[in-house]
Parts: sequence; C-alpha cells; structure tokens
Amino acid sequence: MSDDPVRNARYIFVCGAALASRTAISGGMPSERAFNISDLYIRKMDKLNTVNEIHALQIDMFSLYTHEMAELDKKSVFSKPVTLCMDYIYYHLHESIPVQELARLTKLNASYLSTLFKKESGVTISEYILSKKMEAAGNMLKYSDYTYAEISSFLNFSSQSHFIRVFKKQKGITPRQYREKYYTFVTDERGNRQESIP
Repeated sequence: MSDDPVRNARYIFVCGAALASRTAISGGMPSERAFNISDLYIRKMDKLNTVNEIHALQIDMFSLYTHEMAELDKKSVFSKPVTLCMDYIYYHLHESIPVQELARLTKLNASYLSTLFKKESGVTISEYILSKKMEAAGNMLKYSDYTYAEISSFLNFSSQSHFIRVFKKQKGITPRQYREKYYTFVTDERGNRQESIP
C-alpha cells in the first residue's frame, strides 16, 4: 500500500472491484457483465482526485453489484408475490420487516403468504430476512470500516451483542474473526491505514 492517501484509496478501490466481480461471478452473474461493471468503475475512479470521491464511487459500485445480484436471485424462479417480498426485503434490510407488512404489499393473507414463500424459497420469511441481513453484514465487514455497533444499528438489530450472537450462529465465526479473515485493514476518514481493526 502507499503512504499517499489518494493512491492508497485507488489501490483499495481496484482490489474491491476485483473481489466484487469475482464474488458476483461465483453467484451466477455472467463474467462479461461482472468485468464490464468493474472496468467501467475503475475508469471512473481514475478521474477522481480525492479520497472521499473514491469512497463514494466505491459505495455506488457495490450498490450496483448488489442490485444486479438481487435481480439474478429471483429471475424466472419465483411467483409475483414472492418476488415482491424479496424486492421489499432487499431494500428494507435496515428496518423491521413484519410479515403483516409483506402481506399488505402482496394483498395476500399472511398465513398463505408465509406458506407460499416457504414452498418456493425453501426457507421461512424470517429465515430469508435474517440470511440477507447476514449477507449485508458480511459485505460491510469485508468492504467498509463500519464498527460492529454501526452495522448492528444499520441492520436494525436490538443490540450489538445480539448482532454478534446471530452472526456467529449463521457464519460459524464472530464478526471480528470474519473481518480479520477477509479484510485485514481499514482506513480512517483521510484514507490513512489503521493498524488495528475496530
């Protein structure tokens, strides 16, 4: 890595683009599309001159990958009500998502919707929501320097300790172990490398 904050941010951006494209491909995105997104954003990044601009573009890139993977996840597999639920869940992970709200959205009885969702997806609505929250948490641990408390709050967990317990149960390791394994350093707001992980 470089001692220059902007150059350091550029290196991190390129590494993040490579990881995101490979992850998307392994999840079913056509390799040409994944690499095109990566190349497009790297070209955009080359024109930026500040750490904040580069970080903002990186968030935009990850958001696009996330959106396209969400579309792939439900393409030609699920009924319209289940697809509506999945869409709603993807875009409201930071909120409480009661089954009654999904029932209102789909204009179906909550019990029937729960049965339909389980039949088509293989998991209950609550299990699906939790799995998507854990995916989001994993990405935030890999690609950002948000603290565990910030991630917990963003994903609407009742407490940091609850988030850590659920994460460990789902992933088999703690958030700290996950971050240490997949993202071995973070940067401060000026793009300077910090030697310890929060």
